[in-house]
Order: sequence, then C-alpha cells, then structure tokens
Amino acid sequence: MKLRSKDLLGLEHVEPDEITLILDLARDMKKIVLSNMKRVNYLQGRSVVTLFYENSTRTRVSFEFAAKYMGAHAVNVAVSTSSVAKGESLIDTGRTLDMMGTDIVVIRHSQPGAPHLLARNIQASVINAGDGMHEHPTQALLDMFTIREAKGGFEGLKVAIIGDIMHSRVARSNIYGLGKMGAKVYLYGPSTLMPPGIEKMGCRVCSSIEEAVDCADVVMGLRIQRERLKKALIPSTEEYSKFFGLDTNHLELARKDAIVMHPGPVNRGVEMTSMLIDSEQSKITEQVRNGVAVRMALLYLLAGRE
Repeated sequence: MKLRSKDLLGLEHVEPDEITLILDLARDMKKIVLSNMKRVNYLQGRSVVTLFYENSTRTRVSFEFAAKYMGAHAVNVAVSTSSVAKGESLIDTGRTLDMMGTDIVVIRHSQPGAPHLLARNIQASVINAGDGMHEHPTQALLDMFTIREAKGGFEGLKVAIIGDIMHSRVARSNIYGLGKMGAKVYLYGPSTLMPPGIEKMGCRVCSSIEEAVDCADVVMGLRIQRERLKKALIPSTEEYSKFFGLDTNHLELARKDAIVMHPGPVNRGVEMTSMLIDSEQSKITEQVRNGVAVRMALLYLLAGRE
C-alpha cells in the first residue's frame, strides 16, 4: 500500500489506513534508530531539502537525521541567507529546488496554507512541518506512535490536551489524527486561548483541568509561547502555572498507567513541573526519538511513491 497523495500537508484529509501504514512502518524504522549502525540505503540517490521560514531545532534536525539514516542527500536551506531574503517568492523558491532535482521539500512557514500552495506548484513531494496555526502533521504522527507504543492502540482512549489550544497546530493535528483512530480528545486552557467552535472538530472542551485529566490515558501539555504575554492573552507565566500548569497531583486523577507528553520544548515550571516532566510516566524524551522513526517512514513512503 502507498499513500494516496504525493504530499503530507495535514491529517485532516488523511485516511485511518494511511495513518496505520505510517505508524507500522515507523515501528520498523525505529529499529534502525536504536541500532549501532544507523545507515541503510533505502533512499540512496534521493534528495531532501528542509526549507524552514520559522525557527526549529527538533523538527528540522530530526528530518535531516531521518534522511541521512536512509542514505538520502539532506540539504538545509537557510532562509535568512537565501534568495528569499532578496524577495524571491515561495513558488519561485520551490521551482528552483524542483529544477535541482529535489525529491522532497520539508517546509515550515508562518502562513497557514503555505505548504499547500507549494505542493500545487512543484513536482517534488511536500511535507508540512508546521504552517501557522493550522497543522503540524508529523508531530501528531509521532505523538500517535508514542501513544500506540504505550497503549497498544487508540480505540476508546481519553487524551487530555492542556494549554494554548488557539495557537497550537500540534493540537489541531492531534484532534484530527486521534479522532480518526477512535480516541476521544478533551481540551482545557485559558478562555482567551480556546478557539470558539473547536468542538466541531470532534473534541470536547472542559470547564476545569480536573475534568480534562480525570481518568485520562494520556495527558499532554502544550508550550506557552511567550509572545502571547505581550498580547495580554495571559497575565503572566506565574499565573498560568498556578491555574493551568500540570503537576503530579493532576496525574493522580488520571489512570494509573497514564502517560505524560509534550511536543517540546517545555517551559519547566510553567506548563509542567520538573517532577512531572522527569517522572517514569513521562514519554517526552521518547517522543523525540520516535520523531526520527516516523519521519523516516514518511520520507520512505513519499520518495518511493513511483
């Protein structure tokens, strides 16, 4: 089986069987990540370009490792020193990369829909590594892979997502992906950071943090972006931590075998206490490793689509 599209632009229109395919293949790819010889030739002769218009460490580096582990040529385009800084449009940049023989472009952009625009105008496959407040599909897929490893599946699971839902592309992709696979997503956060009508996506907005985490199988925190403070959407990190931060007392309300997750980077003592981050139930560091495996699977499926 192959993915239906040449691109991965979001999970809204990805089918459950495609998600299962990616996660199954990622399980095999993780064996390579864990091995002493992190080098196979699955993508020998292929080229992967990371084109990031926003800062990133985890996502960009994991894509580059994923490409190199499978023998592909990995190139990072530093947007600030590229022709983009001279005024080149996104489409022209993409077409330039196309003419150089690029097979896959991994793009992060501040504008929602930018990866979709690029995908319509180039022959190379496009992977959305985060577009504005829209989606971050590969983060959701690695989250789902981590959940499946711990829980064995998704059907009937309660997943609590706590934090800045409004600006979180991670939350949106997880709502789409987890919902398609049978999990139930519960949200909680400041009212100023909760988008109106988000329940239409198939999730539930809770009235308290206790309601969200009660009997949850997965408790996921989201990063508070400090620029939100300047816009007065939350009073201070101290007040946010007091009313919306997760700690071990909250975890006691969840199921005994609940896991703790966060897309990273974590603001310790704000979204979560260090005790929770470093607890045995935390899968935060494992998410990073799983991200490489999931992205290896995606590169393999898209580069080998012919």
